[in-house]
Amino acid sequence: MYKLYQHLFQLVAQSFFLSLLLIACSESETERWQRRASRVEIIRDDFGVPHVYGKSDADAVFGMIYAQCEDDFKRIERNYLAAIGRLAEAEGEKFLYNDLRARLFMTIDEAQESFKNAPDWLKTLCEAWADGINYYLHTHPEVKPKLLTRFEPWMPLYFSEGSIGGNIENISVNRLKDFYEKNQSNHTALADVNQPVWAEPSGSNGIALSGKVTESGKAMLLINPHTSFYFRGEIHVVSEEGLNAYGAVTWGQFFIYQGFNEKNGWMHTSSGTDVMDEFIETTALHDGKLHYKYGTEWRPVIEKPITLSYREGDSVFTKTFTIYRTHHGPITHAIDTAWVATAMLWDPVRALEQSYKRMKTASLEEFKKVLNLRTNSSNNTVYADADGNIAYFHGNFIPRRSSSFDYSKPVDGSNPATDWQGLHEVNETVQVINPANGWIQNCNSTPFTSALEYSPKKENYPVYMAPDPENFRGIHAVRILTGQRNINLDKLIELAYDPQLPAFEYLVPGLLEAFKIGNRSFAHLKPVIDTLGKWDFRTSKKSVAMTLAHFYASRLLAEGPRSEGQSPMHRLIQLGTQTTAEFRLTILTDVVNRLKEDFGTWAMPWGEVNRFQRLTGEIEQKFDDNQPSIAIGLASGNWGALASYGARGVTNTKKLYGSYGNSFVAVVEFGDNVRAKSILAGGQSGDPASPHFTDQAQRYADIQFKDVAFYRADVEKRAERRYHPGN
Repeated sequence: MYKLYQHLFQLVAQSFFLSLLLIACSESETERWQRRASRVEIIRDDFGVPHVYGKSDADAVFGMIYAQCEDDFKRIERNYLAAIGRLAEAEGEKFLYNDLRARLFMTIDEAQESFKNAPDWLKTLCEAWADGINYYLHTHPEVKPKLLTRFEPWMPLYFSEGSIGGNIENISVNRLKDFYEKNQSNHTALADVNQPVWAEPSGSNGIALSGKVTESGKAMLLINPHTSFYFRGEIHVVSEEGLNAYGAVTWGQFFIYQGFNEKNGWMHTSSGTDVMDEFIETTALHDGKLHYKYGTEWRPVIEKPITLSYREGDSVFTKTFTIYRTHHGPITHAIDTAWVATAMLWDPVRALEQSYKRMKTASLEEFKKVLNLRTNSSNNTVYADADGNIAYFHGNFIPRRSSSFDYSKPVDGSNPATDWQGLHEVNETVQVINPANGWIQNCNSTPFTSALEYSPKKENYPVYMAPDPENFRGIHAVRILTGQRNINLDKLIELAYDPQLPAFEYLVPGLLEAFKIGNRSFAHLKPVIDTLGKWDFRTSKKSVAMTLAHFYASRLLAEGPRSEGQSPMHRLIQLGTQTTAEFRLTILTDVVNRLKEDFGTWAMPWGEVNRFQRLTGEIEQKFDDNQPSIAIGLASGNWGALASYGARGVTNTKKLYGSYGNSFVAVVEFGDNVRAKSILAGGQSGDPASPHFTDQAQRYADIQFKDVAFYRADVEKRAERRYHPGN
């Protein structure tokens, strides 16, 4: 009888599990999305910041991308159109070679294959990511994508780290076009059109403080990326599998790029570490097929057809290219008659793995273990944690190279000795851990001044590890941190927004000296020179001298001579102190005349000229002098402003409007509980109809950070709205 019951039980169990399997197989995609959504809760706080809670990490990722879509779907779609190489299909032929560049290192077929071979846990997250966006589009039929009506789980492999410009963007589109449009005929490659040298410098500031210099005795971190405005949103994502991270997320990604969890925080700054090299290939036809020389052998060139689409008006056309690769990388351009392959990191699965796992580390040891994946190729990292540790890592992915060759120039790809020889271990890279001075800073500047006398020594490292020059922001950071004690969160904000501008400590005395020796034709400048002579080189909304100095320095950079090999900082000093008096005074005269022409007087307070304005949710911002705007006292990072505010005029405006610089900024204190404050340029939402489109704009102008709600009880106290995705 027992065996009979046992047999019956097995039959019932088998029948039950078969039923479950049949239900699962018959479950529609929509039902799957809804089942996932039921395990996710989104709480929007009083600034619209989404706090996403999921049962599993995959549930949290689903909710995280859904919330991003609510805030700014068009930026998500734009990022992926660019990443996967379909931008021309949506926005026109001018982006065709940007798309080709995206496919050079990985075709869509290769991305799909990489996804199939990824670890199961990562595939699960990528699938949840795709489901989250597709469920958003399903529940928001009023949203009309430009092109991507369905997102696929292999897509995140194209967008695996959150920098504003990944390394691939260093490959010249002009040279790429010159090579591939001419069908690889012998020619000299074109140079890119130079970005104006007075443009706001890309990069960021990171500062880590140990308990030696803080009021609480706990470690603190400044997270201060400089990006185009609205490039990242603010988000908090939590799961019951140990995920609990807060910070800035690049639109469309499922990891927090710069942020913190309860135990540690990470701030990335753009790195000057040499992570890309060019190899001159010797090519020839053998038996009618292309080969390249490598040592004593001839290897076949990998050839792959790529068909791209591009839009002209309402019509879509296609163009097919044959791309070429060697073991060094894809052929990106030519120098005279020689083809050139560009080598850079391309390991998207491991890169995405590192970006995600970083969020779940809880100690310096765990963080270094994730760093050992060595796939962060464009960043330095400033770090602090609840154990009191502070650290700085200059670069991460660093190829090991022979010291016999100068890799700052193209090298001979036919010589095997020029090949990369593996990667440097993390413990071999330039780094600082718990320096005795109690603080570390990096502002895209040399690491060899990052911690006073406790900084790494330049002579101990290969040149390619840290070619970064010093800059005015780095000088400024060292100055404000030296000798500090008893720093709290508010004091750290004050330091991060210190108004001193070191560049003008050179440029203004250079002008005063020029006026002393200048001829009588510049006598009309005396009131202007007097104004500058009384200035303390500190930016503010009321400062007339700041207005004069900004336009003077900008014109110097635009019109002054250039010397090859000069760092931007030394070029500016040279222009302001070593050019002729007549040149400097002529530039100032032009500035005064332009101010009079635009505003009726040269005596314009900086805040009247330097403005914040957000009129639309479009990716390309439009500005209008006749529409409301807010006075800003911040200044350009070019002049050494730590709180960088890159403002520009457009053809229809006389005033300057911010578009780059401080965007998401946070200060964090670690300990038994994490405490943080943050600010966003404008607000969380990209929808002008949202109350959170510009609700942080005046706070941004007044440097009034909001308290971060990190713990669930605090989030619920400030809850403005709570819901499941799809409700």
